[in-house]
Amino acid sequence: MPLSAILPDLSPWRSTRDFRLLWVQGLVTNFGTFMALVALPLQIKELTDSPVAVGAMGAVELVPLIVFGLYGGALADAVDRRKVILLTEAALGLLAVILLVNALLPAPLLWPLYVVAAGVAALSGLQRPALDSLLARIVPHEQLTAAAALNSFRWNVGAIAGPSLAGLVVAYAGHASAYAVTVVGFAVSVLLCTRLSPAPAAHDARKPSLKGLAEGARYAWSRPVLLGTYAIDMAAMFFAFPNTVFPFLADELDAQWALGLMYAAGAVGSLLLSLTSGWTSRVRRHGLLVVFGAAGWGLAITAAGWFSNVWVVLGCLALAGAGDMLSGLGRSTIWNQTIPDELRGRLAGIEVLSYSVGPQLGQVRAGAAAGWTGTRSAIWSGGLACVASVAVLAAVLPRLISYDARTDADAKLRRERTLTEPSTP
Repeated sequence: MPLSAILPDLSPWRSTRDFRLLWVQGLVTNFGTFMALVALPLQIKELTDSPVAVGAMGAVELVPLIVFGLYGGALADAVDRRKVILLTEAALGLLAVILLVNALLPAPLLWPLYVVAAGVAALSGLQRPALDSLLARIVPHEQLTAAAALNSFRWNVGAIAGPSLAGLVVAYAGHASAYAVTVVGFAVSVLLCTRLSPAPAAHDARKPSLKGLAEGARYAWSRPVLLGTYAIDMAAMFFAFPNTVFPFLADELDAQWALGLMYAAGAVGSLLLSLTSGWTSRVRRHGLLVVFGAAGWGLAITAAGWFSNVWVVLGCLALAGAGDMLSGLGRSTIWNQTIPDELRGRLAGIEVLSYSVGPQLGQVRAGAAAGWTGTRSAIWSGGLACVASVAVLAAVLPRLISYDARTDADAKLRRERTLTEPSTP
């Protein structure tokens, strides 16, 4: 097999200026965000020494994420998506400033950490539908899988470099330095967002309303393939998202030095898969990617909780990341291939719930289970539950397994529409 057949497909990068801008903007902001994602739970651990307190971050973030994720989906269909992205990115930068100021206090306070976590969840809920729904507008239909792979590559670079460096920065320079990097990242990101082309609402767009949200929900409910992607992702993240207990796992394995590597290991596996993702552009049965990827994630998380050698644990977490990447490529491609543009924002709001609410609840589950049964048992039992739930959902939603981009009616309709829609520079 020639090397070009497995290397990432760069056609979306060559096709569109806005995709290149969003790609670079995402790389910058992801790096700073992952610095904060490691520093924040670690700071809560140091202030409380409680896995339940760390896991409570998920509970604090849950309601804002649900409410603003749904509203953000309706908003993305009604206004210029570029403005939504720009304003929310600036607001996220201000929240990073609050974390920095609190960390510089002689005695940092605990409650602002939870307030900021809730604020980040709300703003992310508003922003993600606009970001996700913009992709199908700026990238040609046949390049959507390649674009998803490139975005995953970008995310993984930040997910590897951010947590790995965050562990060192927090250990040697303190939480404030990690938050300062986050502030700088958002400042650069805002400047890049100002250069994006306008992305006005569709001509028949409605103002955000409960009726509009209900219309999007009815469409999602009527599409078993979409329901399958949402359900499998939520189940996998709820049962097998152990990140919140990594600080305690590092303590049990007597490997505090490996905390940053634990946060980064999943991204390493995902990055390796994205570097050999050229073959995914030729896949047409994307539902199989969703199912096999999610099951692989659960099996690897099970092994990570079972073994006691830190290097084996890191290897298992890397394999989990590869499985999650595979499932994510399938989900993203199905969403972008089948959802009409006038509903894309509202459906992206539902997507935010499927791949964000799951991890938030997963943090609560992992923290509570670790406090009750121990850290490692909380991890491996969640992995087994993930595998079982994926198997059950695949059995009751056969349309997901049989999805074929060449024959699916929604994919064919969307493909035909793109032939008449104006291209984006």
